[in-house]
Amino acid sequence: MSMETISLMIDGRQVSAAEGTTILEAARTAGIHIPHLCWDPRVEPIGSCRLCAVRIEGRNSFFQACSTTAVHGMQVTTEDAEIAALRKGILELIFADHHTACPTCDRDGNCKLQDYAYRYGADHDRFGAAEASPIRSNYASANYGIAYVSEKCIKCGLCVKYCETVQMAEAITLAWRQERTAVTTAFGVDLHESPCELCGGCIRVCPAGAMLDRKAIGKGRDRNLNRVRTICPYCGVGCQMDLLTDPVRNRIVRVTAVPGSPINDGNLCVKGHFGFDFVSSEERLTQPLLRKADGFAAVTWDEALDTIGTRLRRIREKHGPEGLAFVSSCRCSNEENYLMQKLARAAAGTNNVDQCATTCHAPTVAGLASAFGSGAMTNSVREIRDCDVLFVIGANPTEAHPIVGLEMKRALRRGAKLVVCDPRRTWLAARAHVHIQHRPGSDNMLLNAMMRFIIDEGLQDRAFVAERCEEFDVFEENLRAFSVEEAAIYCGVKAEDIRQAARLYANGSPSAIFYTLGITEHTCGTDNVRNLANLAMLCGQIGKWASGVNPLRGQNNVQGGCDMGAMPHKLPGYQNWSDDAVRAKFERAWDRPLPTNPGGRVTHFVEEAGAGTLKALYVMGEDLVVSEPNQAKVVRHLRQLEFLVCQDLFLTETAKLAHMVLPGACWAEKDGTFTASERRVQRFRRAVLPPGEAKPDWEILCLVSEALGYPMHYADPSEIFSEMARLTPSYAGMSYARLGDEGLQWPCPDPDHPGTRFLHEGTFARGKGKFQPIGFQPQKEEPDESYPLILSTGRTLYNYNSGSMTRKTGIIRQKESANFVEIHTDTAARYGIADGDRVRVRTRRGVVAGRAVVGERVRPDSIWMPFHFAEAPANAVTNDVFDPETATAEYKCCAAALEKAEA
Repeated sequence: MSMETISLMIDGRQVSAAEGTTILEAARTAGIHIPHLCWDPRVEPIGSCRLCAVRIEGRNSFFQACSTTAVHGMQVTTEDAEIAALRKGILELIFADHHTACPTCDRDGNCKLQDYAYRYGADHDRFGAAEASPIRSNYASANYGIAYVSEKCIKCGLCVKYCETVQMAEAITLAWRQERTAVTTAFGVDLHESPCELCGGCIRVCPAGAMLDRKAIGKGRDRNLNRVRTICPYCGVGCQMDLLTDPVRNRIVRVTAVPGSPINDGNLCVKGHFGFDFVSSEERLTQPLLRKADGFAAVTWDEALDTIGTRLRRIREKHGPEGLAFVSSCRCSNEENYLMQKLARAAAGTNNVDQCATTCHAPTVAGLASAFGSGAMTNSVREIRDCDVLFVIGANPTEAHPIVGLEMKRALRRGAKLVVCDPRRTWLAARAHVHIQHRPGSDNMLLNAMMRFIIDEGLQDRAFVAERCEEFDVFEENLRAFSVEEAAIYCGVKAEDIRQAARLYANGSPSAIFYTLGITEHTCGTDNVRNLANLAMLCGQIGKWASGVNPLRGQNNVQGGCDMGAMPHKLPGYQNWSDDAVRAKFERAWDRPLPTNPGGRVTHFVEEAGAGTLKALYVMGEDLVVSEPNQAKVVRHLRQLEFLVCQDLFLTETAKLAHMVLPGACWAEKDGTFTASERRVQRFRRAVLPPGEAKPDWEILCLVSEALGYPMHYADPSEIFSEMARLTPSYAGMSYARLGDEGLQWPCPDPDHPGTRFLHEGTFARGKGKFQPIGFQPQKEEPDESYPLILSTGRTLYNYNSGSMTRKTGIIRQKESANFVEIHTDTAARYGIADGDRVRVRTRRGVVAGRAVVGERVRPDSIWMPFHFAEAPANAVTNDVFDPETATAEYKCCAAALEKAEA
């Protein structure tokens, strides 16, 4: 969106700025700092601190730079003797509210108030010392996360504004007036019982050290801590953040983030801000463990590597390379995923290598690649704010990808329309212009009816279809079998809602699709993805800014794990190992012939272990017992392996079954790169040392490869990255030096290429986009008299996957400590269940218990539970049926029974 440019003079310098920019923003763009305490680039100006006062030529009074719009030809003075005296006086008034305790304050060395007081020589005692507010604050000791020191609070209101407008949680407010003012929650409830989402934003924006990380108090002042720029290790958004560490005690003290970072703009969620206690957990693995008759025994690295090399070689000699399989990890780096697939192929001689994309987004890779030629997010997170229509289906961004959720909130604030298709009434669904709360598993029925209506109404982009797509006729013919009315009946929604959603999406300028596992985790997951591609092509909503098809990846490096070829059918960069030229390139680089067996996926490995054809499995950073469906069968099959190796941070449920356990280093203890959902490759950096004898995973893989007779030697991860980039066209222009702090988005084919913000501009990666006719297939296990409900599972805001990382953090345990089951009010009434009751969910595979959460969030025919709790594992009851193309399980639909349990 173009804007007129204006020119003004600031402190004698000519400055250009966009029309509508404030003086403070114009100065900041030009590198001119105007002092401020209550201003933040992410919120509308508050103007409460008055410290940004400037002089404008031709006007008599001072003006606040944060809220005064810059005008063409304006001449501004930001600093002179009179302004300096004014700022000194303002600071001395502020100190009347702020108890000065710099020598004992955790923010000492990183405090604007402290810096400005020194700059202007402000006397902190001129108007008397601050007194604590008598108001009961929401930051009472009952809350484990955030501490509020009222006598340090300068009442600027920035934390409240951030919570209200950026996070849109509206959890805190300024109560009372004048000297009795304090930040608190509505009615003074404890913070963890309020709508607060524990994002930590109030801590990060506070200019005076009044908001603090409770667990970090007294563990180090900012001036004494090291600051290490890194990337969040949780979901696939790729948020940049800084770890503040105590180098003497080798520990992370706290986390922060700065505005302006390319994806998250300084915002974090609860996991990013607080969820790092696992790093220093006493439960960390610190030395190799070998299973013996009476349990695990610690062994040396030499013993462990000798055992692994001997056992794997013996099995390969007896059963062939297909008797071995390797599971890589999307929590590990690109470099480590590259090495794992190289270990499997070059050292072990098998294509039996996979990672967690099979569990979640393998249908994305297959479905989008078949339609567009590339299986990745087409747009950047930054583009979301410019969408006219957001079409969100099978996704809950405000919980599973909270920073993407913030961008969607930002789009809503500026007037975007929102369509949400979700069986649950999520935060976004409750605020959507259209919420289609369809039956779980009916996505393709819904999408086909929408596209039939779009064509019948003439809303399609005929020019785009004709010029950039192929095979439209067979696609259109398939839609004749679907109507809005019939779909409305099957999906259990209003026909007019389907029509309205179709109109909004087709007419959006621009519209974008966002989806996650609600689309992919079905036996028809790949077809679901293909149909979203159909919808985008039909309406010409792809290949341009803020318009495309956007899968939001679940783990921090699931995009990178796929990019690196840690899957059976592709080499790094999605190159086909069946292509002679590609094979020759890799064989020259690796000095080994590539294997030709078709390889298998994680779900195949579990089945083959049970059948006795897979003899050895090497698992890095994944907990198959918790993540795979029908847990009892998974355990039974893994127990039949001759040799199971687990390389992890903790003794996971899978590691408990292993013959050998190796201690790995977590992301904060090593260097490497992650690739975010938006294809942005970013560096993360070591901040602390690993515990005991734990080693970075890339080092372990090199040692294991040598034990298998194939030496791999690298000085550091940058050498691994360079080798990978030489072999991978989409990464060919990248290096550690080029990545810097902001990273690059692939494709980046040469060292002069700037990276690619959005895909398929002008042409698709495959040439023309391919329409594909998609029929409808219901869930494999329909409800019946014995199992009358539909069970779905998913992720919550506060936890992550198996919970082995997040549940080590006190404030997260305080907020969400145990498993729960969401039940519709009508359903609960039929079963005699009240909110908070203990309930059991039963399927044909098992039973799991949890606390009842009764309300209107789910449909009457459905129940929902999270999968984060190893002691109450959702996958004890999920159905082990799979997408025939990608082997992704149908986690989102299975028949279930519900019963009240004993308290």
